[in-house]
Amino acid sequence: MEKKKEKGNIFEIVCPHCASVLWVDALREEVIQSEKRGAKKKESLDELLLKEKKRTEEFERKFEATAELEKKKLEKAKEKFRKALSDLDKGD
Repeated sequence: MEKKKEKGNIFEIVCPHCASVLWVDALREEVIQSEKRGAKKKESLDELLLKEKKRTEEFERKFEATAELEKKKLEKAKEKFRKALSDLDKGD
């Protein structure tokens, strides 16, 4: 925590990690007040919609890439099957 301001025997201390503020009475050696400032800022509806649109597009892109990979695997399996059948026919 980092010391920010001093007013007589009361110190205002700000946490560098969460930005919470503590007011400490040095004479009584206790926290007399605290305030959480590190809370997330409220996003506008437009920002939320844009974030959701990007997330949806990312899911669609991943889905398409996965579908394409599965299509290639299936085609490879079919080719191996055809090759195995032709090798079997040649063996007879």
